[in-house]
Amino acid sequence: MSKIYVLHENDEWTDHLTKRLKELKLPFEVWHLDQGNLDLSSEPPEGVFYNRISASSHTRDHRFAPEFTEAVLAWLERYGRTVVNGSRALRLEVSKVNQYMALNETGITTPKTIASVGKDQIIDAAKELDLVPFITKHNRAGKGQGVQLFHSIEALKEYVYGEFFDDPVDGVTLVQQYIEAPEPYIVRHEFVGGKFLYAVKVDTSEGFELCPADACTIDDMYCPTGGEETGGAKFEILDNYHPQILEQYENFLQENNIQVAGIEAIQNQDGQLYTYDVNTNTNYNSEAEAKANVYGMLELAKYLGEQLHSLQKV
Repeated sequence: MSKIYVLHENDEWTDHLTKRLKELKLPFEVWHLDQGNLDLSSEPPEGVFYNRISASSHTRDHRFAPEFTEAVLAWLERYGRTVVNGSRALRLEVSKVNQYMALNETGITTPKTIASVGKDQIIDAAKELDLVPFITKHNRAGKGQGVQLFHSIEALKEYVYGEFFDDPVDGVTLVQQYIEAPEPYIVRHEFVGGKFLYAVKVDTSEGFELCPADACTIDDMYCPTGGEETGGAKFEILDNYHPQILEQYENFLQENNIQVAGIEAIQNQDGQLYTYDVNTNTNYNSEAEAKANVYGMLELAKYLGEQLHSLQKV
């Protein structure tokens, strides 16, 4: 019998989805892809395969989960299985460089960024960027890894050549334009089935005050999965929110074969919108959803159920 297969490496984040799948009485199986074997000569089972591997897997000692998942996705796609957030989505999940190039390809503005490998090169990149202040971040991140704000090249040198330098897991550090917002918040746009579901305003005033563009991902306490019980930032689902950027975001997702995502953006003092992060392993804030009476994981479970029903009909 065909079923829904959930590919992941984090039980805590996946439990919210499996609870909804049970609620809808949908058949499913969970594949934890931190470790395993894959017989390339075998044929995958029939079903719908949903990939929710996170770029931050290495922070949970699941260093090679993305690489193993890439192999599994290649195997599934070779046999023509129905895959939600397949290999292209994974490629963008684990690389902000790939995200920015894909966003730019569809006409979406991202902060000016230089990718660097090597400590001397990071310093050179900041000089080339020629913008003060500026930030650094990791290319493969999650939890805001490597995010630092600098007001001078000298301050950057102290960090890069000092004992507290945070080496990125893939070796790539991004030196990026700092976006100063007129008010301390960012907006995260949630999509299910490639279609806009809702936008959540994230109040970053109690977060990483020096870098509001990344305050919602600096640590678990500022992640959209957190609530007030973890001391998290405030989340508010926006009513009647339909800016023009939504059409561009949906086109971007379609062009890159991404069905489920959260896309984060921030406005600068002049009202220019910058998109700075695409999360293909999206999570939702339960308190904000309860207030708005809209539930991302429920809609996601329904979408996976629809995909399974369509497959069974065929």
